[in-house]
Amino acid sequence: MADLAVAGQEHRAAKISTRDLPVHLAKSNNNLTDSDSDSSRHTKGHQWGATTVASTMKLAHLAGIPTFVTGGSGGVHRGAETSLDISADLYELARTPVVVVSAGVKSILDIKLTLEQLETFGVPAMAFGADEFPAFFSPKSGVAAPLRVDSAEEVAKAYWSGLHLGMPNGMLVAVPNDDPAGEAVESAIQNALEEAHDAGVEGRQVTPFILKRVAEITGGDSLRSNIALVKNNARVGADIAVAIAERSSAGRVHHSIRSAGHTNVPSSKV
Repeated sequence: MADLAVAGQEHRAAKISTRDLPVHLAKSNNNLTDSDSDSSRHTKGHQWGATTVASTMKLAHLAGIPTFVTGGSGGVHRGAETSLDISADLYELARTPVVVVSAGVKSILDIKLTLEQLETFGVPAMAFGADEFPAFFSPKSGVAAPLRVDSAEEVAKAYWSGLHLGMPNGMLVAVPNDDPAGEAVESAIQNALEEAHDAGVEGRQVTPFILKRVAEITGGDSLRSNIALVKNNARVGADIAVAIAERSSAGRVHHSIRSAGHTNVPSSKV
């Protein structure tokens, strides 16, 4: 953990998107430091890194992992009608059958357009235990959730039903963040967005500008709220992962009982 904490400062950690995966893997053996430092000897043969939601979906699916938890998912950026700035997360959700559990779409994005894009891609976007789609820090976005689920078992049944129908897409489960600081942080985000616009901040510089200003405005509450929502997401995500696994196990038992009669049955219990 100590090595991970300093890896970013020493440029031994990389953020990898789906498009970067093959190139990074091809070059990874040449990117490792050859110095004699303790951290170098410890990391010989591997490198710390971080993956986007899209690339994590890809890797999880290759590893047979049907669900994972993140903070917030990407989406359609504000002004995308001219910039075409749309996260690859949405495209990966359209083609990779993995359940992504997040605190919703980051409020610096255009939530309405993001949900429209997911609908176009045929991706179920569900709010967990709520009728309103959450906006990352805040449980309130002013946007109605396309779908609502109230239990991990519901999500597991939907996941297996999709596979049985031959649908290639994943699912987005948005968990509201009920941390008390969430509303104040959301207000700070809106103020920071206005500041960014007035200052002419554009493109990839918008997100770091917003995050820095929000941390300054809230006095650190944004970080504390972020930690709270990740813990909440992890709790819900773990329940969903267990429910998916249990239905898979039940299906295998059911299949073994019926297989003596040569009856075609699904590999999981729907």
